[in-house]
Amino acid sequence: MSGPAVAALTREQAESAVAAAAAQRDTIQANLLDLDASFGKRLLAGASLDGETQRRWAGASAALTRLWETFTAYAAVVDQAAEMLPRARKSAAALADIAALLTGASVPLPTGSSALASRDLTRTGTAAVTLAAAVGDMRRTFASIAELVTTVERVWNELAGPVQDLADQLGAARQQAGGIADATLDEAAVAAEAGLGELRDLLNRNPLALVAPAGGPVDTARLGRLRQQVSAAAARAAELAGLRADADTRIAAARSAVAAARGAWQDAMAARAKTEVKIVAELPPLPRAVKLADQVAALDGLRAAGRWTRLATELDAIDRQAAQLTAQCRAAERDALALINQRDELRGLLDAYRARAARLGAIEDSDLEARYARAQELLWTAPCDLPSATAAVTGYQQAVLALSGPRGDDERAR
Repeated sequence: MSGPAVAALTREQAESAVAAAAAQRDTIQANLLDLDASFGKRLLAGASLDGETQRRWAGASAALTRLWETFTAYAAVVDQAAEMLPRARKSAAALADIAALLTGASVPLPTGSSALASRDLTRTGTAAVTLAAAVGDMRRTFASIAELVTTVERVWNELAGPVQDLADQLGAARQQAGGIADATLDEAAVAAEAGLGELRDLLNRNPLALVAPAGGPVDTARLGRLRQQVSAAAARAAELAGLRADADTRIAAARSAVAAARGAWQDAMAARAKTEVKIVAELPPLPRAVKLADQVAALDGLRAAGRWTRLATELDAIDRQAAQLTAQCRAAERDALALINQRDELRGLLDAYRARAARLGAIEDSDLEARYARAQELLWTAPCDLPSATAAVTGYQQAVLALSGPRGDDERAR
């Protein structure tokens, strides 16, 4: 049984059809070469794959081989038709042969071709399809392979660079904290390194595991968690490196702070001693600064041992305790001296009202003089009983104001 009839072509139609077929052949070849040279294809072809990526690439690789075989057979038919054109100008038989090549089942299919559905059931020998059917089959196969290749490229483009950047950041953090033994840093760095290794391995062996089905977005959740881990490790390394670099300065500052606290303690003790001689008072005990001196003495040992975290903790504690001790001692000094100031103010107030009594002509008043003598005795006796002296001065003040009459009331109002 013969095949289907082939439509006749004029010489002009044959030349136009051959030119169009040659142009299409060149376009197909350029696209196939681009696919072969693509980054994604080279990644897939050169990697040790597993999982979904291995399964899909096995099928795509075989399909790509058949695609090139189909193209080779297809291009040979186009070349044959082009070679026959000169004869077609003089031979009707050659023109008919060109028409058969361009429109008939002239492209032999490779074994196992996916174009089996395009074969002619009545054709014997090697199965063949038309140029158009071969192009349709290559187009479908190309699209399927290109989708896989571009998906793999997309995963790599979105993840490979950031993964390397994180690895570089982690390496820089390790270098920055070189020689520093720190459990927190080691734990963070080891966890980040393990996560980066797992992600890199998955990216190399099964990149399709990192993308949603049907061309969805790349899964960047792991990358986000790794960024947090690397950021924590880098921050810790910077902190430790800073502690190491600033150790001498901070230790010197701690010594100065403790010396200042010691000075404040000594000033408070002196003020208390002075007050206790002059004023009857029960002052609260001062905190001791001996512990701070012991803590400062241990700092050099921590620095020499490279125990930077412990050193930082001790420095923070010393700074805090020294500042607290200094503030307490300064407040105690002020409180102690305030008692002396209060006594001196009472002395001045007593003298002022003594002068007022003199202006009122009451200097010879025996009761008033007795009140004055009592207040004066209390204020000029060491140590001074400040509450009793205060009461005595107040009594004398009220007695003088009582002598003033209405003007005394005005004075009290003022």
